[in-house]
Amino acid sequence: MDSAISPHPQINQLAERIRAAAADKTPLHIRGGGSKDFYGLALQGEPLDTRALSGIVSYEPSELVVTVYAGTPLAELEAVLAEKGQGLAFEPPHFGAHSTVGGMVAAGLSGPARASVGAVRDFMLGLEMLNGRGELLRYGGQVMKNVAGYDVSRLMAGSWGTLGLLTELSLKVLPAAPAEATLRFACTQQQALQWLNQWGGQPLPLNASCWLHAPGQPEGTLYLRLRGARAAVQAACQRLMGECSGELLDNALAAPDWQLCREQALPWFAERAPEHCLWRLSVPQTAPVLALPQGCTGPFIEWHGAQRWVQAPRDLGAQLQALATSVGGSATLFRAEGAAQIGAAPVFAAAADSALAVLHQRLKQAFDPHAIFNPGRLAGAW
Repeated sequence: MDSAISPHPQINQLAERIRAAAADKTPLHIRGGGSKDFYGLALQGEPLDTRALSGIVSYEPSELVVTVYAGTPLAELEAVLAEKGQGLAFEPPHFGAHSTVGGMVAAGLSGPARASVGAVRDFMLGLEMLNGRGELLRYGGQVMKNVAGYDVSRLMAGSWGTLGLLTELSLKVLPAAPAEATLRFACTQQQALQWLNQWGGQPLPLNASCWLHAPGQPEGTLYLRLRGARAAVQAACQRLMGECSGELLDNALAAPDWQLCREQALPWFAERAPEHCLWRLSVPQTAPVLALPQGCTGPFIEWHGAQRWVQAPRDLGAQLQALATSVGGSATLFRAEGAAQIGAAPVFAAAADSALAVLHQRLKQAFDPHAIFNPGRLAGAW
């Protein structure tokens, strides 16, 4: 940990605001672009806007590292990286035009390539943050081998602003793959999972996958994206199309659909019934076909079988939790019926008396002793 002073002129103002809130026990709602306000139990407290903390601090394309202020628009960062033929390999969803880099890290959400390249936390090199006492803290650095002790930089990925206000972030970036191809296969869910498990143990340039079953169709459809060296992608296409009767899609048509998948904007998501919530089941990649309760729609399967989206009424939540737990996973209520806030509902799988919940509480006490940051948003998990 380093207490170096940030050069951004807004830092002192934010620190004073936090110290005043801590003294008065005033809750603060940390917010960037607000693109992920739909997630969590509640948005309580006075808004604490991070968007004034904008701009790229440093970018070294040859070193594959970028340092950026937390309020920087995510689209702006991605555009700068694309100019150098690089990008964020984990494909973070934006969920809106105003998504920020700090919100990306705080949410910890990754896109279609997550199962192959890693999650947001795997690309965290270092960060600067204000804790619940208004103290400016710096963790990590700008190289991979910089961690001595607990890796706080990765801890902040997915904390949803409950531990502190992120001010500056250092991220690992990667070059764009030389070649990309998308294959399509007609198959059942069981066949898709079997293929994905089989291919995952072979030297194939797998990058992303999704399977869905359209109503009225005898079988579902598996989409498989390959990325890597040109020769490796070409060889994999020839082999898989020959062995499994796959079809090669036009990249110009397939690429926009993968972006829609990242943003949960494909028709399967857009056509969700008003009375249904969107549930995220996180399970081992090797988990079998799950017998979903009657009244569910889906699944929509990503991450080579590890992420399964289900549309279901709120009152089926307990059954979905039990089903996911039975195969070593968990279920989360990701989006509520139609509107923005989930409200009082069993959103997270962590039990209030579990060892993990106790650890969460200790972390919360250490970083935010006055409990002023985003109170109640992750009740049951923080």
